Amino acid sequence: MSRNKGSSKRGGKSPGGKAAPKRNAPRAGATGPSRRPLSRAKIRRRIHVGVFALFVASLVGAMWWVSSARQSDFLALADEGGEAMRERVVSEPSAGRDHVSGSINYDHRFPLSGPHNPTWVEPGVYDTPQRKERLVHALEHGNIVIYYDEPGSEVMGRLREWAGLYDNQWSGIVVTPAAGLGESIVLSAWTKRLRMDEFAPAPAAAFIDAYRGRGPENPVR
Repeated sequence: MSRNKGSSKRGGKSPGGKAAPKRNAPRAGATGPSRRPLSRAKIRRRIHVGVFALFVASLVGAMWWVSSARQSDFLALADEGGEAMRERVVSEPSAGRDHVSGSINYDHRFPLSGPHNPTWVEPGVYDTPQRKERLVHALEHGNIVIYYDEPGSEVMGRLREWAGLYDNQWSGIVVTPAAGLGESIVLSAWTKRLRMDEFAPAPAAAFIDAYRGRGPENPVR
């Protein structure tokens, strides 16, 4: 029997008599699926995201600049008040570092060392008095503890600013009230104390800069 010549031609009929399907040839110049243009809503969303990111970056930069400027001012004050601070600072020998529970009768109203509670006071400004047993532990960490009563808004604002500059648990500042001081300020570090009946920023800054971060538990400066 002779073969059907038509069945060997491209584009011919299939054995069932039906025309073979043709593949769609790619269009000239086509490189892939076409992309739809962005909608106005998506464009606005991308613009908003970009503007927000720029705002956050600017805010962080501004905060860094303000913090850097405040720290520079603080260090300048500390340099200015170094000599006056050293003439007035009181030093005491260490009374120990044991951890105990319960209340402790310290020899001084503003203790500088001795047995203390296992929990310490975190750096920051407090509106209510903090336990002495925990404040001594904060001193052991290397924090500066500042006691105040009614120092006036300007002095209180400066203390808050300094506490914001230094808030590390090993080299921070704790500001806590102590009734009866009036306008006086008491600054304390481990075995060091400076009492100021009239607040003077330069010696106070010098005290903080000299003893902050130098506690016996974990000195970091």
